[in-house]
Amino acid sequence: MFQEKASDNCLNVVTTSTEDGAFQKKGHSARVLSPEEAERLAKDQVLVSEFKQLKLEKEAQKNWDLFYKRNSTNFFKDRHWTTREFQELKACREFADQKLTVLEAGCGVGNCLFPLLEEDLNIFAYACDFSPRAVEYVKKNALYSTERCKVFQCDLTKDDLLDNIPADSVDVVTLIFVLSAIHPDKMNLVLKNIYKVLKPGKCVLFRDYGMYDHAMLRFKSGSKLGENFYVRQDGTRSYFFTEEFLSQLFKAEGYEQVVNEYVQRETVNRKEDLRVPRVFLQGKFQKPFSKT
Repeated sequence: MFQEKASDNCLNVVTTSTEDGAFQKKGHSARVLSPEEAERLAKDQVLVSEFKQLKLEKEAQKNWDLFYKRNSTNFFKDRHWTTREFQELKACREFADQKLTVLEAGCGVGNCLFPLLEEDLNIFAYACDFSPRAVEYVKKNALYSTERCKVFQCDLTKDDLLDNIPADSVDVVTLIFVLSAIHPDKMNLVLKNIYKVLKPGKCVLFRDYGMYDHAMLRFKSGSKLGENFYVRQDGTRSYFFTEEFLSQLFKAEGYEQVVNEYVQRETVNRKEDLRVPRVFLQGKFQKPFSKT
């Protein structure tokens, strides 16, 4: 279970236990590297060539489509923790049975979408993804129903969401492990796009990789694209957020920060007696009410 602890300055760390027995803590302090980890990161300063970086940007959609071709619907676990972590999904209702309109920006194959629809019968969901193949997997899912969701292919950095969603109509937007796959120079375009369909006073719920996550430390030399930005062997990319960078990103597009904190989690492999440090950034950012 999760135990919340508040403070006047919101700077205290909250330590919790998770269902699998691993520890988890939330707060505003970044993970502290070991001397060995710090030395390894300090040595890794050589960036991927500009030519290859441009090629990766040009082929981003193809690389994600190939990812889903290889892994089908089996790579990511269903995210049943979403409503537990983001109480906003329930709390934003003005009355008990209110129908909520949700946008899952970057839905993948539906690992977050379908648990949400199963857990809450009063949700209608828009869902989109960069990969046409991922969208097709969603539509082939036995739980997919056009009465409860509308799924479409979309490059959030350039395709206008207003082509599929009315302006100011969405109660909650989930942006979960999506922004990290986009070039940092284009992340603002995603937030600008989402802003147009979100109702005033409603929120974007964010969760993604945090700086010094185990996945960041595993990259081999020759994988670095820029500060906190790396490329995997399959050509897909991953950015690792700091609290400061994320805050500036949202505020620059007119959002107000409600929550923005690190989630540090230790994953335990009891069979091999391994403890893996995971770091995520979790936040809630509100579109302001219109000024009168």
